Amino acid sequence: MKTIDKPTMKVPYSYLGRQFAEIEPILNDIRALVKSGDFTLGEPVRRFEESFAKLVGAKYAVGVGSGTDALFLILKALGVGPGDEVITAANTFVATAGAIETAGAKIVFVDCDEYSVIDPKKIEAAITRKTKALLPVHWAGQPPDLAAILAIGKKHNLPVVEDACQAIGAASGKLRGGSTGIAAGFSLHPLKNLNVWGDGGVITTNSEELRDKLNLLRNHGMSSRDEYAFYAYNSRLDSLQAVVGNHLIKDVEWITETRIKNAKRLDAALSKLAPKIKLPPRSSSDRHVYHLYQFYSEDRDKLVEFLITKGIEAKVHYPIPLHLQPASRHLGCKRGDFPVAEAQAKKTLTLPVHQHLTDEEIEYMIACVREFCSKK
Repeated sequence: MKTIDKPTMKVPYSYLGRQFAEIEPILNDIRALVKSGDFTLGEPVRRFEESFAKLVGAKYAVGVGSGTDALFLILKALGVGPGDEVITAANTFVATAGAIETAGAKIVFVDCDEYSVIDPKKIEAAITRKTKALLPVHWAGQPPDLAAILAIGKKHNLPVVEDACQAIGAASGKLRGGSTGIAAGFSLHPLKNLNVWGDGGVITTNSEELRDKLNLLRNHGMSSRDEYAFYAYNSRLDSLQAVVGNHLIKDVEWITETRIKNAKRLDAALSKLAPKIKLPPRSSSDRHVYHLYQFYSEDRDKLVEFLITKGIEAKVHYPIPLHLQPASRHLGCKRGDFPVAEAQAKKTLTLPVHQHLTDEEIEYMIACVREFCSKK
């Protein structure tokens, strides 16, 4: 096997420089926006909301300031507050738990399954008389078992709120992410599959009543310029970001299919390196959209260090599960409470999988992982 002594190329995790190498069409529309003065909840936002709802198969979409705000505002619209509990996955990003806590409720974690998403078989044991909502996460682009979770929600009369921030275009079987629960929150962060030039988020729902309440919640509770239905928040999707989103939403299917193709190519090669490399199971009935491409290694930290020396921006998402973070001390969680999430956190690493990778970059990543395994 040929040894790669020095980095022969850089493989970036961020693709923004490549994605926006040609930005004049976007800038032209931004110039038009500046001339119009339509900066707040204007026509670009309306068009983006309409396109986004159609994209995920929901009736309505509400543009907000971030994916975190999307989750928070849904919970507030559902009446979640002090004394309530909301169930979510133990291995999610901090924003999920943060939305629950800032809404005033208690976070109740549930362990994940082999797909790194919340384990439906463990949800019911976490339900109490204080439970107000179920908040499953589409982790890294992999959807949870929405059919099973919706059945639990129906049985216990609990709304299901989808954290789909990492999963635009994902599907759980025949159920499209963002169109099945009472509402779903999405992120438009620059490194998401559909991104803008800063923070941005979207809420989708099939409920007209909830849509109307969310429109008020994101805009101070203003029913008109001079009338306020209630006091609320300021979390509007900027018109400028909607302009960017209106350009990029046309490419979502290409972005998604390219990421899936890249992931399958990596899977095919890395699967041959077992048992030193282990792939998570991939469900043939789900559509995993690969916001992150992840796999397992018992020597994860050394492998990440090795890849970085080779010019590959490998990352870890995330080394410490939320229940073991200082922010969760008041919840009384301890090591061993969620063993699957803890075990995965010790072994998981992430490789670039974005739509702007070249064939040579993918082959280089594979060669470097292969070289590391050959030395062990």
